[in-house]
Amino acid sequence: MSAPDAPGDAAANERVEQLIVLTDRLTAMIRQETAAFEARRPQDVAATVGETARLANIYRLESARLKQDSSVLRAAADGRRKALVIATRAFDSALTRHGQVLEAARTITEGLVHAIAKEVVANRAKPVGYTSRARSTLGDSVAVTLNSRA
Repeated sequence: MSAPDAPGDAAANERVEQLIVLTDRLTAMIRQETAAFEARRPQDVAATVGETARLANIYRLESARLKQDSSVLRAAADGRRKALVIATRAFDSALTRHGQVLEAARTITEGLVHAIAKEVVANRAKPVGYTSRARSTLGDSVAVTLNSRA
């Protein structure tokens, strides 16, 4: 194993540095999306959702490669490995907060949908009787169907 101040393998250092940059960029985008949801402006996320998904996919692939062949990490300098750990922790923290905010938004949205549906059903005209042909004289032919989740 290399000493703490050893430079490590140049190619390994470069690959780890690229993963750090990717992780930092993805973390920044996740934080930006989280801020938009917290500000109740989910429409602001629409412009970057494609790029976030693309970066997340690259991150997933690179993480899987490193997990499969950890020799790159072992060959990198200690400073680069530590920086990657710090970046990964920040990313995990941002993802946790993002998940909490999305769950809150989903809960609010489902509540609104259910409240609106209940109001629609409550305000529908009630049938007052039947005609000689056994048809309702008053009512609404539009059904309201709700899933248990929005």
